[in-house]
Amino acid sequence: MYDNICKFIAENFKDDLATWLLGSPIKLTELSPTELSNEPIRADSLILLQSDNLVLHTEFQTDPDEDIAFRMLDYRVRVYRRFPNKEMRQIVIYLRKTSSELVSENSFRLNNTYHQFEVICLWEQPAERFLSIPGLLPFAVLSQTNDPTMVLTQVAKAVEAISVGVARRRHRQLQRNIAAASGILAGLVLNKNLISKILRSEIMRESVIYQQILEEGEAKGKAEGKAETTRKLALNLLRIGMSLEQIAQVTELPIEQIQVLQEEIQNS
Repeated sequence: MYDNICKFIAENFKDDLATWLLGSPIKLTELSPTELSNEPIRADSLILLQSDNLVLHTEFQTDPDEDIAFRMLDYRVRVYRRFPNKEMRQIVIYLRKTSSELVSENSFRLNNTYHQFEVICLWEQPAERFLSIPGLLPFAVLSQTNDPTMVLTQVAKAVEAISVGVARRRHRQLQRNIAAASGILAGLVLNKNLISKILRSEIMRESVIYQQILEEGEAKGKAEGKAETTRKLALNLLRIGMSLEQIAQVTELPIEQIQVLQEEIQNS
């Protein structure tokens, strides 16, 4: 869920992200991992943006990942193969505060191979860096502060103030999306009841992000319900003596999975 929120922010507030990470609002467009040779190792938290001369690769991590260094090297090579003349900036952004030493790793070493990338721990970043840029407001509550409640209150006020130079209908949707993203990321450091008191819940519910989460949850629930129905059907067919091959044809389950269900019946 947190990966999806960060990807939403990156896709919808590219200029704000570039201002933070690159120092200026460079015009960036999305680069799909499928444009690189081979399938990506992991696409959940992967964000690739590009300009004429630059590829910006960011990965948002909720928790430390021991494979992150290799993943940075892998994507650097892929991008070089596709765009040999483009500069590349690679930045890993950790969301949740941790004492793990993994978050300090910013390089990959293997014999004579060495690759370096950048690391940002949000809890080490000053809150002011995020409070002044609308698209970065959701990250403020995870920044360097002893009082995340106060910071979230500041975020709520900043969200309410979004209106200048923006059409009314558009700024309302912008408010909703930023409020929802802020509320979800705040769940890493604050409890749900406190968040709902500070951020107006009706604004969050009307956001595109919130609706996407509901749709994904409903789709997941339907998939899980279908899987459970299929499992029960396979169990019933096993109990009446149907062969594994016939059950596989009826349920479209792999033989190996049906064998596991058969063992469950025998053990019970």
